Amino acid sequence: MTTDFHDRDDESGPGIPRRTAARTAKLASLPLGIAGRAVGGWGRRLTGQSAEEVSANLSAKAAEQLFEVLGTLKGGAMKFGQTLSVFEAAVPDEMAAPYRDALTRLQAAAPPMSAKQSHRMLAEQLGRGWRDRFTEFDDDPTAAASIGQVHRAVWHDGREVAVKVQYPGADLALRSDLRQLQRFSRLFQALVPGTEVKPLLAELSARMDEELDYRHEADNQRAFAAAFEGDERVRIPHVVASAPKVLVTEWMSGTPLAKIIAGGDKATRDSVGTMLAEFHYSSPAKAGLLHSDPHPGNFLLLEDGRLGVIDFGAVAKLPHGIPPNLGGMTRLALDGRSAELMELLRKSGFVRPGSDLRAEDVLAYLGPFTEPLANERFHFTRKWMQQQAMRVGDTRGPDFRVGRSLNLPPEYLLIHRVTAGSTGVLCQLDAEIPARAIVERWQPGFADEAI
Repeated sequence: MTTDFHDRDDESGPGIPRRTAARTAKLASLPLGIAGRAVGGWGRRLTGQSAEEVSANLSAKAAEQLFEVLGTLKGGAMKFGQTLSVFEAAVPDEMAAPYRDALTRLQAAAPPMSAKQSHRMLAEQLGRGWRDRFTEFDDDPTAAASIGQVHRAVWHDGREVAVKVQYPGADLALRSDLRQLQRFSRLFQALVPGTEVKPLLAELSARMDEELDYRHEADNQRAFAAAFEGDERVRIPHVVASAPKVLVTEWMSGTPLAKIIAGGDKATRDSVGTMLAEFHYSSPAKAGLLHSDPHPGNFLLLEDGRLGVIDFGAVAKLPHGIPPNLGGMTRLALDGRSAELMELLRKSGFVRPGSDLRAEDVLAYLGPFTEPLANERFHFTRKWMQQQAMRVGDTRGPDFRVGRSLNLPPEYLLIHRVTAGSTGVLCQLDAEIPARAIVERWQPGFADEAI
């Protein structure tokens, strides 16, 4: 039945492409297109165009193709694009503008599936009488995610709700996309310097089943909503109903972070950045969970001044909070205590047994990352993130060798990615925030005198 449904052209509309061969061909066109344009660029260099002109031209065309292919495919391809988008602040300015535009669009836009498709999925998940649960239902989606789209509706009790409906065939498409993207991971690496693409894809693949079952997301969201009930800075919408492929939650209206990044005033950007950082650091302590999809499309500035948070499909479970050793390492790096830092890194599994890494080299690698905590306030900028990305991504530099020699234990993988992603969003916001006070309050181990 499922295959028959998705193979009918009259009902598929512009929804998620299902045929594996077609999806593979589209994904393959990305790195091949980028490589082809690079070869063409050398030709234009020979005819007199400057490196900057060629680079800007290649970036603009590659970015447009990236959006077209990843946005149309949705599934794992779009999820990968959304994940990459938080790191655009690390791309050098002369290359960033086209990527910034294309990747930002990926955070909130994709071709919708037809009304007929969404109705069929709603009937399958909520029963044939699904319409009786709503007094109003807008067939035109208000937003698109990587594996589903959101409709605005009114629940039978009068509450405004958001109805997330999974794209038919999203499971097969997601698995296919991630397999193909992993094949091309080295070529995609060039798009975002300093970002490890291969582990990022491996992590997306490992968490795939959780994201495909919206009941997991509903459980996560209920836990977050309970933990932040009555919070003065953060609002989590309550879950109204859930099924494996349909999720109904309270509706939230607000200003998307992408709009604030593009044109918000300094006070607004600083306030949103502060709330975002506090949400990230306080969640493990308050909820035993960490929101693990920190791209701007998942956050809104509400009319009452709070930060609205959505999309809890990707969540790390931290029942004991963030490991205290992480706070200890951060503090030791900040204080320049290289020998003690090296000892704690070895104890925590970040340095492999028998490694010939020197403590002073490891401190030189990690120390600059703690710069936001050196003073009461820190101004997160694209320039600062670009410097960090270039420092650790320069294959000729000592930091590249140290970074490749350090080990990232599995229990720290998601924490590391969320911290890096949240930092990327702060740099996009160009926010100045009291980072040290937030970390001192919420990061176990950081403020301990005897580390």
